[in-house]
Amino acid sequence: MKFKAFLTDNGVNLLEKRFLPALEKMGKICHLYLTRDHAIFLHNLLNGDGIQSIAQFRKEALFDDYRISSQNDDRIAFAIDLSLLQRALHSIIAVYTEFSASHSGAAGGPPPPSNRLQIKLVKKLPPHSQQPMPFLTFESKGYKSAVIQDLPISKPLSRSDVLELQAALDMAQDMPRTLVQVPDMNQLQNFVDRMKHVGDLINVSISKYGDLHLQISTTLITLGAEFRKLVRIGEQADMPAGDQNLSAQSRTDRAIQRGDAMTVQVSVKHFFKSLQCHLAKPDCAFYGIAVEGACLTVIFQFFIPGTRQTDKSISLHCRLPVTQVLDPGSS
Repeated sequence: MKFKAFLTDNGVNLLEKRFLPALEKMGKICHLYLTRDHAIFLHNLLNGDGIQSIAQFRKEALFDDYRISSQNDDRIAFAIDLSLLQRALHSIIAVYTEFSASHSGAAGGPPPPSNRLQIKLVKKLPPHSQQPMPFLTFESKGYKSAVIQDLPISKPLSRSDVLELQAALDMAQDMPRTLVQVPDMNQLQNFVDRMKHVGDLINVSISKYGDLHLQISTTLITLGAEFRKLVRIGEQADMPAGDQNLSAQSRTDRAIQRGDAMTVQVSVKHFFKSLQCHLAKPDCAFYGIAVEGACLTVIFQFFIPGTRQTDKSISLHCRLPVTQVLDPGSS
């Protein structure tokens, strides 16, 4: 199997400044899944333990001159340490930037020498070892020298494991029937930051009316927050006039009885982790509960810079495992 590409300036910025800091909050180790058209970072899709996160990039969003080949339909996947990836990328970019600056030349002078940041999959013999090991290698080629960073990775996944990973990825694309948009991530994050010190579990209610209700309870205290009349995608309904002045809990209970809402209980730790995706600088987020309360889904949306149009070349969403689907009155 072979993989080789050149990271574009936009790709470097997306990874180093935005997505790697966010993804590292999800977990130190993830799978990097490379196909003919996409590079995908995946957390917990194979073991199903903990929060799942999926960051997907079209190859053009990150790379130039992208080449991949394998006997598994040109698909390659391996586990990678995100902290090491971030460190290697940061290190070689520092050298890359310094080299480019020192050879930029004065106006009217000769153009700077070619200096591109290449990434490729290689096998090397580590020191004091007799067994070749796989590495993801970064190489910045300059006029007279080259800087190389070798990042150790796992043995590439077998054909059966890649098929299992692809099946899990396909299943994770299923969207909830109703999604509500939270445009102000800071407000939500500040509230959950306070709530995480109260208890371990948080109740999340989402209605077809465009309401998102959060509540955390202990024997001594109950805290809640409600976001109403949010933008909705998918199945929608109008709130009955008689419910307008009821308490948030009563409205939610009635909506659940009508089939217009659902409440699930998730880990506060997982919920807070998912909010760390703000480091990837999304423009807004959508929340939804999967069919039969299978999971809480958070979809982060990115706009093309300077527009309100969705950037379809990048996507990021999380799936939070549910500890309990709550009936009316139990939350």
